[in-house]
Amino acid sequence: MTRMLASVTGSEEAEIALGAGADLIDLKDPSRGALGAQPVSVVRDTVAAVAGRRPVSAVTGDLPMQPATVLAAATAMAETGVDYVKVGIFPGGDAAACIRALAPLASRVRLVVVQFSDRTPDPSLLTVAAEAGFAGAMLDTATKSSGRLLDHMELPALRRFVDSCTQHGLLSGLAGSLEAPDIPRLLLLRPGFLGFRRALCGADGRAARIVPESVQQIRALIPPEDITPAIEGVDYRVLSAHGYVPDPDATSAATDLVFVHDLVLPVRIGAYTSERAAPQRVRFDVDVMIMRSTRPAEDMRDIFSYDIISDGIRLLIDAGHIALVETLAEQIAAMLLEHPRVVQVSVKLEKLDVGPRIVGVRIERGRSSAKAQPTQVLPFRAVGASVPVHLSRSAGEVATQSVAGEGAGGRAE
Repeated sequence: MTRMLASVTGSEEAEIALGAGADLIDLKDPSRGALGAQPVSVVRDTVAAVAGRRPVSAVTGDLPMQPATVLAAATAMAETGVDYVKVGIFPGGDAAACIRALAPLASRVRLVVVQFSDRTPDPSLLTVAAEAGFAGAMLDTATKSSGRLLDHMELPALRRFVDSCTQHGLLSGLAGSLEAPDIPRLLLLRPGFLGFRRALCGADGRAARIVPESVQQIRALIPPEDITPAIEGVDYRVLSAHGYVPDPDATSAATDLVFVHDLVLPVRIGAYTSERAAPQRVRFDVDVMIMRSTRPAEDMRDIFSYDIISDGIRLLIDAGHIALVETLAEQIAAMLLEHPRVVQVSVKLEKLDVGPRIVGVRIERGRSSAKAQPTQVLPFRAVGASVPVHLSRSAGEVATQSVAGEGAGGRAE
């Protein structure tokens, strides 16, 4: 389950983040660099104000990579009572020695090592951190004006980071000027948490005060551990974004078509030995029929993002050599049909480097009528009422929750 981290400047912003349902309250000073630290007194006061309602983390600052300096800063933050201390890795010095110096502190507080996607992260430091007893590792951006996380690292590289964290027993985190459209893309990777600051501040930038409406929008895009609203009622658009769909009769429900056409990528594919030497160009045309939302699209909560299609393809082809285009086409269709709103998929693959011709395959796959049976969502009720709501989470699966409601083609290998 991916959780939402909200970076705040103190207790007032922490209350806003808590009110919107943030999972982790993270203290930093955005005016003092990528990991600008707040004074110990501010951190201690915020920990007291949060009072255990959510875990609290704090950063140690943009520090030189000197073991004694890093240890002193991390120890000071640990003594405030935070649950996590985030330690950044900056150029120069001995990063591995700094991590090892923090090993004695790991028994007192959960430590998170932070590397930066725009400063060539070192994968070997994950091993060092795990051996030193760290609890997690995170990717962020050091220069906030240089772009978002996904401007510096592509999804397959980010997946390798998340997978490596899992293999080392580390909680994984992704951050770096993330925006709302990035969320469905990064959720494909299943990181431990996604971190936000700028997206919570509206149009005024990361140094401005966070805005409740912006925090709520980001929270709504990240599926919570349960769908029972903790604050005020339930937003049925949120449920839709998380894959819960209202009843309309599955056989007559209106549908929309989301597509990606003419996507050309290098793919290691082919059954011949000669085709294992180098990738070859493959063109993808994918059409996805989805159940239409019952309301006009207003933001990312209301749509099925076409990035899910293209990103999913990139993740599949990054896994290794594929012998048959039919295999890849089936994998793409199966991946997309896992999304509850998807009812039918058409996948066309063309190998563009097979001599003077273009060869490929096109398949169409859909849900069986027995599986495409979403259950009806009950109408809104008054806030605070306990209302049993029957929801369809995935094909053939029905979940019942109590919520406080408010009113194959030819071969072409």
